[in-house]
Amino acid sequence: MTVTTDRVDFKRTLDDYRAKRGEFRTLDVPARQYLAIDGSGDPNRSLQYADSIAALYPVAYALKFASKRELGRDYVVPPLEGLWWADDMDAFTARRDKAQWQWTLLIMTPDWIEPVVVDAAVAKAGRTDRPARLDDVRLRSLAEGTVVQTLHVGSYDDEAEVLARLHDEFIPANGLRMTGRHHEIYLSDPRRVAPEKLRTILRQPVG
Repeated sequence: MTVTTDRVDFKRTLDDYRAKRGEFRTLDVPARQYLAIDGSGDPNRSLQYADSIAALYPVAYALKFASKRELGRDYVVPPLEGLWWADDMDAFTARRDKAQWQWTLLIMTPDWIEPVVVDAAVAKAGRTDRPARLDDVRLRSLAEGTVVQTLHVGSYDDEAEVLARLHDEFIPANGLRMTGRHHEIYLSDPRRVAPEKLRTILRQPVG
């Protein structure tokens, strides 16, 4: 095994982790693999949401340490991401009726990580203080293809105006249609950053 000392930060090396405020950019996102966990309900009130995050991160860090120790490849754990939808999408974009929301939380996993390494990381994360939803964490692939994305700066509750411009103006004006689930990438930690300064990539797959 060749041990490398460089630590990869995917937020800096991958183009699809870049976006500018006030700019809608069309780009192609290659298929990637993620740690994933599903749920539903208001993320501000749902114990299931908190339990999902509490299950994802121990596995993500166990993977990082295993990659460095066993594969000689170190990296910064990528940011939390989420796919969001509702049976009536107006409940998501306009009414913001969070009780109706469904979601899949994601943390991107480098393509050199094999499923057997993920299984070992899940087992390791459960040895002490086992997270309530650990058994619901899985490895999944996501192939979004062409997307439009922009950077939202501010509270998560203030996304509606940007989403309206994206969905109702930019996408149809450019001869596109929405084809996949709304995708958010959380570049800021809400525990450490004021709501008005949160940086979130808003992404919509299109065709």
